Amino acid sequence: MQFDDVITGRRSIRGYKPEPVPKALIEEILALAMRSPSSMNTQPWNFYVLTGEPLDRIREGNTERNMAGVPHSREFRTGEAFEGQHRDRQVGVAKQLFAAMGIAREDKDARLDWVLRGFRQFDAPVCVIVTYDKQLASSDDTSFDCGAVTTALVNAAWSRGLGAVINSQGIMQSPVVREHAGIAEDQVIMKAVAIGWPDESFPANAVVSERKSVEEATTFLGFDE
Repeated sequence: MQFDDVITGRRSIRGYKPEPVPKALIEEILALAMRSPSSMNTQPWNFYVLTGEPLDRIREGNTERNMAGVPHSREFRTGEAFEGQHRDRQVGVAKQLFAAMGIAREDKDARLDWVLRGFRQFDAPVCVIVTYDKQLASSDDTSFDCGAVTTALVNAAWSRGLGAVINSQGIMQSPVVREHAGIAEDQVIMKAVAIGWPDESFPANAVVSERKSVEEATTFLGFDE
């Protein structure tokens, strides 16, 4: 794909085919993603890539603990609940997804099933857990750099025909993730990325979230009109 096609064509994929993804292909897209810039070349990121039984154990433990009401134990801070235009955008994309899936507001069972999909990493065949070195945790540059490499990861995946969705639902229960992914104690769990071959028959995969315009987001100074 051309670069513009990747950027404008990529969308979050929440429904996947069951076919496995070759390890060599994951290595290829990780190598591309890791060309991302980082503050003073710290390269704070690490990746734990799971499929098969280890991933199934995380899905099961994550779902069981969340359904039992165990408080989430995310290691990367969540911040306050969104308000104003940020909350509006959050609600807006949820409405787009529910409309695509035919989930009515009063359909509690269908809404719960949607939540459970997130806990199960959307049943994707591969999950990439993004972590960063704990010794760099006090630097805001670290999360900025990990965001950059994760964005590059999903774009690299799309360029190779793979779909992905960045999420936090799959790492809500960090003890489960640490145990079954064998995550080292010197790492902070930041995000999860579900990856696999897109199921084009899954309605939510057609959803393209609305975006701010350049005019809304940008202030230009010193330019000639």
